[in-house]
Amino acid sequence: MHEFVSFNNQIVAAGDVLVSGLSSAALYGKGIFTTVAIYNGTPFLWEKHWRRLLVNSAKLGINMSNFSESAVKDSLDEIISANALGNGRARITIFDESSSAVWPFIGKLKTSILITTADFRGIPSNFKLTVSPFKLNSTSPLAGIKSCNYLEKIIASNEAKGRGFDEAVCINERGEIASAVMANVFWLKDGKLFTPLLKTGCLAGTTREYIIENVESFKVQDKLESLRTADAIFLTSAGIGVTQVLEINGRKLLKTDHAILDLVPGKN
Repeated sequence: MHEFVSFNNQIVAAGDVLVSGLSSAALYGKGIFTTVAIYNGTPFLWEKHWRRLLVNSAKLGINMSNFSESAVKDSLDEIISANALGNGRARITIFDESSSAVWPFIGKLKTSILITTADFRGIPSNFKLTVSPFKLNSTSPLAGIKSCNYLEKIIASNEAKGRGFDEAVCINERGEIASAVMANVFWLKDGKLFTPLLKTGCLAGTTREYIIENVESFKVQDKLESLRTADAIFLTSAGIGVTQVLEINGRKLLKTDHAILDLVPGKN
Protein backbone atom coordinates (compact mmCIF):
# COMPACT_ATOMS: atom_id res chain seq x y z
CA MET A 1 0.00 0.00 0.00
CA HIS A 2 1.18 3.54 -0.70
CA GLU A 3 2.11 6.21 1.85
CA PHE A 4 -1.00 8.39 1.73
CA VAL A 5 -4.71 7.59 1.84
CA SER A 6 -7.91 9.56 1.49
CA PHE A 7 -10.16 9.34 4.57
CA ASN A 8 -13.44 11.22 4.55
CA ASN A 9 -12.17 13.48 1.76
CA GLN A 10 -8.88 14.36 3.49
CA ILE A 11 -5.40 13.23 2.44
CA VAL A 12 -3.66 11.71 5.48
CA ALA A 13 -0.85 9.29 6.28
CA ALA A 14 -1.99 5.68 6.09
CA GLY A 15 -1.26 5.10 9.80
CA ASP A 16 -3.50 7.98 10.91
CA VAL A 17 -6.84 6.46 9.87
CA LEU A 18 -9.23 5.76 12.75
CA VAL A 19 -12.56 3.91 12.59
CA SER A 20 -14.60 3.56 15.76
CA GLY A 21 -14.08 0.23 17.50
CA LEU A 22 -17.76 0.26 18.50
CA SER A 23 -19.06 0.80 14.98
CA SER A 24 -21.01 -1.79 13.00
CA ALA A 25 -18.02 -1.94 10.65
CA ALA A 26 -15.63 -2.97 13.43
CA LEU A 27 -18.00 -5.25 15.35
CA TYR A 28 -19.68 -7.03 12.42
CA GLY A 29 -17.68 -6.23 9.28
CA LYS A 30 -20.57 -4.06 8.05
CA GLY A 31 -19.06 -2.29 5.09
CA ILE A 32 -18.49 -2.61 1.38
CA PHE A 33 -15.60 -1.97 -0.96
CA THR A 34 -14.54 -1.98 -4.56
CA THR A 35 -11.11 -2.21 -6.17
CA VAL A 36 -10.58 0.06 -9.16
CA ALA A 37 -7.84 -0.51 -11.73
CA ILE A 38 -5.82 2.62 -12.51
CA TYR A 39 -4.20 2.98 -15.93
CA ASN A 40 -2.12 6.06 -16.79
CA GLY A 41 -3.50 7.78 -13.69
CA THR A 42 -7.12 7.23 -14.76
CA PRO A 43 -9.70 4.99 -13.00
CA PHE A 44 -10.92 2.19 -15.29
CA LEU A 45 -14.68 1.47 -15.43
CA TRP A 46 -15.40 4.09 -12.77
CA GLU A 47 -19.14 4.32 -13.49
CA LYS A 48 -19.58 0.56 -13.01
CA HIS A 49 -17.74 0.65 -9.70
CA TRP A 50 -19.80 3.56 -8.38
CA ARG A 51 -23.06 1.91 -9.44
CA ARG A 52 -22.13 -1.29 -7.62
CA LEU A 53 -21.22 0.64 -4.46
CA LEU A 54 -24.67 2.22 -4.46
CA VAL A 55 -26.44 -1.10 -5.07
CA ASN A 56 -24.47 -2.93 -2.39
CA SER A 57 -24.83 -0.15 0.19
CA ALA A 58 -28.61 -0.15 -0.32
CA LYS A 59 -28.78 -3.93 0.17
CA LEU A 60 -26.88 -3.70 3.47
CA GLY A 61 -28.57 -0.53 4.70
CA ILE A 62 -25.42 1.61 4.68
CA ASN A 63 -26.09 5.36 4.63
CA MET A 64 -24.39 6.93 1.59
CA SER A 65 -26.26 10.25 1.67
CA ASN A 66 -23.15 12.28 2.52
CA PHE A 67 -21.16 10.98 -0.45
CA SER A 68 -21.88 12.07 -4.00
CA GLU A 69 -20.33 10.39 -7.03
CA SER A 70 -18.49 13.57 -7.99
CA ALA A 71 -17.04 14.08 -4.49
CA VAL A 72 -15.82 10.48 -4.23
CA LYS A 73 -14.35 10.64 -7.72
CA ASP A 74 -12.56 13.89 -6.81
CA SER A 75 -11.10 12.22 -3.70
CA LEU A 76 -9.99 9.26 -5.79
CA ASP A 77 -8.27 11.56 -8.30
CA GLU A 78 -6.57 13.45 -5.45
CA ILE A 79 -5.09 10.34 -3.83
CA ILE A 80 -3.94 9.03 -7.21
CA SER A 81 -2.08 12.31 -7.66
CA ALA A 82 -0.75 12.41 -4.07
CA ASN A 83 0.73 8.94 -4.42
CA ALA A 84 1.96 9.61 -7.98
CA LEU A 85 0.15 6.49 -9.16
CA GLY A 86 0.38 5.78 -12.89
CA ASN A 87 -0.66 2.14 -13.14
CA GLY A 88 -2.00 0.23 -10.16
CA ARG A 89 -5.15 -0.14 -8.12
CA ALA A 90 -7.26 1.80 -5.67
CA ARG A 91 -9.59 0.37 -3.05
CA ILE A 92 -12.64 2.38 -1.98
CA THR A 93 -13.99 1.14 1.35
CA ILE A 94 -17.27 2.31 2.87
CA PHE A 95 -17.45 1.72 6.66
CA ASP A 96 -20.78 1.73 8.50
CA GLU A 97 -19.88 3.78 11.58
CA SER A 98 -23.39 3.66 13.03
CA SER A 99 -24.41 2.00 16.28
CA SER A 100 -26.30 -1.28 16.58
CA ALA A 101 -29.12 -2.37 18.84
CA VAL A 102 -26.88 -5.05 20.35
CA TRP A 103 -24.06 -2.70 21.39
CA PRO A 104 -25.52 0.84 21.23
CA PHE A 105 -23.37 3.97 21.53
CA ILE A 106 -23.54 7.62 20.53
CA GLY A 107 -21.28 8.36 17.59
CA LYS A 108 -20.57 11.39 15.42
CA LEU A 109 -20.45 9.64 12.05
CA LYS A 110 -22.87 7.39 10.18
CA THR A 111 -20.45 6.40 7.42
CA SER A 112 -16.76 6.81 6.63
CA ILE A 113 -14.98 6.39 3.32
CA LEU A 114 -11.38 5.28 2.89
CA ILE A 115 -9.47 5.25 -0.40
CA THR A 116 -6.13 3.45 -0.54
CA THR A 117 -3.82 2.80 -3.48
CA ALA A 118 -1.22 0.17 -4.30
CA ASP A 119 0.63 -1.41 -7.19
CA PHE A 120 -1.06 -4.21 -9.11
CA ARG A 121 -0.94 -7.65 -7.55
CA GLY A 122 1.92 -9.82 -8.73
CA ILE A 123 0.82 -12.56 -11.14
CA PRO A 124 2.80 -15.81 -11.41
CA SER A 125 3.94 -16.73 -14.91
CA ASN A 126 2.52 -20.25 -14.48
CA PHE A 127 -0.81 -19.47 -12.84
CA LYS A 128 -2.16 -22.53 -11.00
CA LEU A 129 -5.84 -23.04 -10.17
CA THR A 130 -7.55 -25.56 -7.90
CA VAL A 131 -11.04 -26.16 -6.49
CA SER A 132 -11.81 -24.86 -3.03
CA PRO A 133 -13.16 -27.40 -0.51
CA PHE A 134 -15.38 -24.65 0.94
CA LYS A 135 -18.82 -24.25 -0.64
CA LEU A 136 -20.22 -20.85 -1.60
CA ASN A 137 -23.76 -20.33 -0.28
CA SER A 138 -25.84 -18.74 -3.05
CA THR A 139 -28.71 -18.13 -0.58
CA SER A 140 -26.59 -16.07 1.81
CA PRO A 141 -27.71 -12.43 2.23
CA LEU A 142 -24.11 -11.48 1.40
CA ALA A 143 -23.99 -13.49 -1.84
CA GLY A 144 -22.99 -11.22 -4.72
CA ILE A 145 -22.05 -8.33 -2.40
CA LYS A 146 -18.45 -7.08 -2.16
CA SER A 147 -18.58 -6.90 1.61
CA CYS A 148 -15.85 -6.08 4.14
CA ASN A 149 -16.89 -9.33 5.84
CA TYR A 150 -14.14 -11.10 3.93
CA LEU A 151 -12.73 -13.69 6.30
CA GLU A 152 -14.24 -16.69 4.48
CA LYS A 153 -12.47 -15.63 1.29
CA ILE A 154 -9.16 -15.09 3.09
CA ILE A 155 -9.39 -18.57 4.63
CA ALA A 156 -10.23 -20.12 1.24
CA SER A 157 -7.36 -18.25 -0.43
CA ASN A 158 -4.88 -19.28 2.25
CA GLU A 159 -6.01 -22.90 2.00
CA ALA A 160 -5.38 -22.97 -1.76
CA LYS A 161 -1.99 -21.28 -1.42
CA GLY A 162 -1.07 -23.73 1.32
CA ARG A 163 -1.49 -26.49 -1.29
CA GLY A 164 0.72 -24.66 -3.80
CA PHE A 165 -1.99 -23.01 -5.92
CA ASP A 166 -2.47 -19.35 -6.80
CA GLU A 167 -6.29 -19.28 -6.73
CA ALA A 168 -9.28 -21.57 -6.24
CA VAL A 169 -12.63 -22.04 -7.95
CA CYS A 170 -15.65 -21.80 -5.66
CA ILE A 171 -18.56 -24.21 -6.07
CA ASN A 172 -21.98 -23.42 -4.61
CA GLU A 173 -24.28 -25.72 -2.64
CA ARG A 174 -25.84 -27.03 -5.88
CA GLY A 175 -22.46 -28.05 -7.31
CA GLU A 176 -22.40 -25.15 -9.79
CA ILE A 177 -19.31 -23.13 -10.66
CA ALA A 178 -19.70 -19.66 -9.15
CA SER A 179 -16.37 -17.83 -9.30
CA ALA A 180 -12.82 -17.91 -8.05
CA VAL A 181 -12.17 -16.86 -4.47
CA MET A 182 -11.16 -13.31 -5.43
CA ALA A 183 -11.99 -13.13 -9.11
CA ASN A 184 -14.60 -14.02 -11.70
CA VAL A 185 -14.01 -16.99 -13.96
CA PHE A 186 -14.43 -17.51 -17.71
CA TRP A 187 -13.58 -20.61 -19.68
CA LEU A 188 -13.27 -21.54 -23.33
CA LYS A 189 -14.66 -24.80 -24.70
CA ASP A 190 -14.92 -25.68 -28.41
CA GLY A 191 -14.57 -22.01 -29.37
CA LYS A 192 -17.33 -20.80 -27.01
CA LEU A 193 -16.74 -18.58 -23.99
CA PHE A 194 -18.61 -19.35 -20.76
CA THR A 195 -19.08 -17.65 -17.40
CA PRO A 196 -21.48 -18.44 -14.54
CA LEU A 197 -24.78 -16.68 -14.06
CA LEU A 198 -25.09 -14.25 -11.14
CA LYS A 199 -27.66 -16.49 -9.46
CA THR A 200 -24.90 -19.00 -8.73
CA GLY A 201 -23.81 -16.52 -6.05
CA CYS A 202 -20.88 -15.05 -7.95
CA LEU A 203 -19.96 -11.40 -7.61
CA ALA A 204 -21.13 -9.03 -10.33
CA GLY A 205 -17.57 -8.06 -11.17
CA THR A 206 -17.01 -4.85 -13.12
CA THR A 207 -14.41 -6.51 -15.35
CA ARG A 208 -16.79 -9.46 -15.85
CA GLU A 209 -19.57 -7.08 -16.92
CA TYR A 210 -17.25 -5.23 -19.30
CA ILE A 211 -16.17 -8.47 -20.96
CA ILE A 212 -19.75 -9.67 -21.38
CA GLU A 213 -20.60 -6.36 -23.03
CA ASN A 214 -17.71 -6.61 -25.48
CA VAL A 215 -17.33 -10.31 -26.31
CA GLU A 216 -19.96 -12.78 -27.46
CA SER A 217 -20.34 -14.64 -24.18
CA PHE A 218 -22.59 -17.49 -23.12
CA LYS A 219 -23.61 -17.09 -19.49
CA VAL A 220 -24.44 -20.47 -18.05
CA GLN A 221 -25.04 -22.42 -14.89
CA ASP A 222 -22.74 -25.37 -15.16
CA LYS A 223 -21.18 -28.21 -13.27
CA LEU A 224 -17.56 -28.51 -12.32
CA GLU A 225 -16.85 -31.10 -15.03
CA SER A 226 -17.13 -28.50 -17.80
CA LEU A 227 -14.33 -26.47 -16.20
CA ARG A 228 -12.17 -29.54 -15.76
CA THR A 229 -12.34 -30.20 -19.51
CA ALA A 230 -12.05 -26.56 -20.62
CA ASP A 231 -9.64 -25.64 -23.41
CA ALA A 232 -8.65 -22.42 -21.61
CA ILE A 233 -9.53 -20.68 -18.35
CA PHE A 234 -9.35 -16.97 -17.50
CA LEU A 235 -9.72 -15.13 -14.19
CA THR A 236 -10.83 -11.50 -14.19
CA SER A 237 -10.79 -8.70 -11.64
CA ALA A 238 -9.61 -5.12 -11.26
CA GLY A 239 -6.55 -6.33 -9.36
CA ILE A 240 -5.33 -8.87 -11.93
CA GLY A 241 -7.01 -7.71 -15.17
CA VAL A 242 -7.53 -10.75 -17.37
CA THR A 243 -5.21 -13.55 -16.26
CA GLN A 244 -4.87 -16.81 -18.14
CA VAL A 245 -4.73 -19.98 -16.04
CA LEU A 246 -2.06 -22.41 -17.22
CA GLU A 247 -2.78 -25.29 -14.85
CA ILE A 248 -5.87 -26.60 -13.04
CA ASN A 249 -5.35 -29.34 -10.45
CA GLY A 250 -2.21 -30.46 -12.28
CA ARG A 251 -3.73 -30.47 -15.79
CA LYS A 252 -1.71 -28.25 -18.11
CA LEU A 253 -3.53 -25.71 -20.28
CA LEU A 254 -2.15 -24.18 -23.47
CA LYS A 255 -1.86 -20.44 -23.89
CA THR A 256 -4.39 -18.84 -26.21
CA ASP A 257 -4.66 -15.45 -27.91
CA HIS A 258 -8.44 -15.19 -27.41
CA ALA A 259 -9.96 -11.71 -27.77
CA ILE A 260 -10.78 -11.59 -24.04
CA LEU A 261 -7.10 -10.90 -23.38
CA ASP A 262 -7.16 -7.68 -25.41
CA LEU A 263 -10.09 -6.01 -23.64
CA VAL A 264 -8.37 -4.73 -20.50
CA PRO A 265 -5.32 -2.41 -20.60
CA GLY A 266 -2.10 -3.99 -19.38
CA LYS A 267 -3.32 -7.51 -20.19
CA ASN A 268 -1.60 -10.51 -18.67
